[in-house]
Amino acid sequence: MTMELFAHPFSSYCQKVLIALREKGLDFELRLLEPDQTVTQAEFARLWPLQRMPLLRAGETVLMESTLIIEWLDLQHPDAPRLLPADPQAALQVRLFDRLFDQYVMTPMQKLVFDCIRPAEKRDPHGVAEAHALLEKAYAWLDGQLPAAGWAVGQCFSLADCAAAPSLFYADWVHEIPPELHRLRAYRQRLLAHPSVARAVDEGRPYRSWFPPGAPDRD
Repeated sequence: MTMELFAHPFSSYCQKVLIALREKGLDFELRLLEPDQTVTQAEFARLWPLQRMPLLRAGETVLMESTLIIEWLDLQHPDAPRLLPADPQAALQVRLFDRLFDQYVMTPMQKLVFDCIRPAEKRDPHGVAEAHALLEKAYAWLDGQLPAAGWAVGQCFSLADCAAAPSLFYADWVHEIPPELHRLRAYRQRLLAHPSVARAVDEGRPYRSWFPPGAPDRD
């Protein structure tokens, strides 16, 4: 059964799923969501009227939302490296970090990015200030929780790291992680050096001119 991923390689939530697919060594077809791909765009809109990337189709199964897609991949391919621990208590900890990275790093990061797209008269300085403040709090908390080595939860790369990689990658571009947060900065560097993450970053590299605030000349 061929899996099709409707996605774009520069999208943070798409990268989250792309990292999971590569981590598990699974074959899939990338259905590139770009404006000139009219057939793919129309099919995507038919399958998911909200048109929020990514979407995975496998036969008659259609899945939206990155976390759900990754959990489904674990259920369908249990012999590939697991991204959720089999132990329910350990899985809860992985899910916690997945939600923390999505809600408190990815979401404020996107607020800062999308505000740059708005017309000047419609920008939201109060919301932007709130997003910066939330990232400051999230960074400080994460620095106190992350281990000095290994991954977010234990020694195995997991769903939590799939969420962390794109969120921290882009968040650091719009609100740099303070130098004194050594553990968080080191964790981000470990993520960027990890093969499945490095590949996702490289596949998004040609699109860096699209980054509304302007992509820094690093990473």
